[in-house]
Amino acid sequence: MAISTNSDVKVPDSRSLGIDDAYGPFINGAFQPVRGDTLDAVAPATGDLLSKISRGDAQDIDEAVAAASAAFPAWRALSYEERSALLIRFADALTENAERLAAIDALDTGRRLFETRLDYQLAASQYRYFAGAVLTHEGMGRPMPGGYMIAKREPLGVCGQIIPWNVPAIMTSFKLAPALAAGNTVVLKPDENASISTMEAAKLAAEIFPAGVINVVPGRGAEAGAALTAHPDVDKLAFTGSTEVGRLVGTAAAKRLIPATLELGGKSPNIVFPDIDDVDAVADNVLYGAMWHNGQVCFGGTRVFVHDDIYDRFMPRLIERAESLTVGGPFDDTARLTCLVSEKQATRVLGYIDIGKNEGAKLLTGGERVTVEGNEQGYFIQPTIFEATNDMRIAQEEIFGPVICVIRWNDVETLVQEANDTQFGLAAGIYTRDLKNAMDTADRLQAGSVWINSYANLVPGLPFGGYKDSGLGREFSHEALNMYSQLKAVAVQYEVGAPWFSQTYNG
Repeated sequence: MAISTNSDVKVPDSRSLGIDDAYGPFINGAFQPVRGDTLDAVAPATGDLLSKISRGDAQDIDEAVAAASAAFPAWRALSYEERSALLIRFADALTENAERLAAIDALDTGRRLFETRLDYQLAASQYRYFAGAVLTHEGMGRPMPGGYMIAKREPLGVCGQIIPWNVPAIMTSFKLAPALAAGNTVVLKPDENASISTMEAAKLAAEIFPAGVINVVPGRGAEAGAALTAHPDVDKLAFTGSTEVGRLVGTAAAKRLIPATLELGGKSPNIVFPDIDDVDAVADNVLYGAMWHNGQVCFGGTRVFVHDDIYDRFMPRLIERAESLTVGGPFDDTARLTCLVSEKQATRVLGYIDIGKNEGAKLLTGGERVTVEGNEQGYFIQPTIFEATNDMRIAQEEIFGPVICVIRWNDVETLVQEANDTQFGLAAGIYTRDLKNAMDTADRLQAGSVWINSYANLVPGLPFGGYKDSGLGREFSHEALNMYSQLKAVAVQYEVGAPWFSQTYNG
């Protein structure tokens, strides 16, 4: 592993990026005054204060839900074509502002600018995808004796949505795009660790969408988030985050008998078969699957199963590539890994590294915090690889950092059993030249997404979501429109039939 010594890095000033000194909640098409307590938005790499964020409370949520409820009838009455056109305008606005917004996210989350730029490409594609998909979001119909049956799709109403801090642009698009396309209005709570770009996107939304259609209330999960999930006028909940909090959101939905979409944690297997021919290419893709976003990604392929027959060839290449990764600041073009989002998250990751050592896992490389010049406040952690067994905590629990657990295997039955032996089921990867082998294995894996020969192959329109404790429902695809709508059945009889029920009637 190399630590960047690049002295030519230019870090933008927060004011030059148009970051406001403070952000109140965005309700009914306008930012409200900041009242009460605020939260500090701090650049994790440098410790610089970027802005003050309103600490949303139950009153803010009440006002936002009221605005969304008032806007719902007119919004749902728009044609699919009208809503589609507005989503495309919003995608265009995000694209036009992508460089500035990507730089804001790099400051606010500590991730490298190269990655956050890609986030906005994916986010814009989501709005464009659902702008098109909604045009074919049709019900069904068929003749019946003496009439016709119609099943029509209708929006649910006000959707309460909560997103995490790791990829704000993508998470916002995953939630807003299908909900708005289907005709719902939204109250969105961004994470307190990364709210700025979402608040800035709300400025763009104010120029495009009717007031009240999109409302954004920042704050803490235990305060604004809890008020949103418990609100009696919210008709649908959607959450991305930890399994523990997902259970709370799901329980709140169940108590009120409203639908919930939950995209939760993961501990995904990434399986290397012995017939691969390009060891370097596979090692590189495995490393990408686990280290992208500094390992702070729910679907990361952090359990790497390597067959005995190729282990001694594969592992030196994987370790060599991991040690070649440059660690640097978020605006350093030479960096491949940057800092974690907060001291709290870094403490968690370093704690798991200690757990791995203590439970007997073999540390093959990394495992330490490093200091990057000019970013001394940041928690930079070396790319870390353990040789482990599947029953160890580091192989079972989500770490959310740049840590890989490599597990040897030599029997397909045992491999499948161990790959599935986890509470999670979000994603999985397979590397092999044998297509039948790949498909047979994919069919047996308990995972919502299986990527063959290219990890994290996120293609718009391909459903994304998990099995088991990784959540409920699907995003990223036409199926998401179904999650944000409900079916109404209408049976049309052409005329009233002859009397038959009250045969004794003598009138």
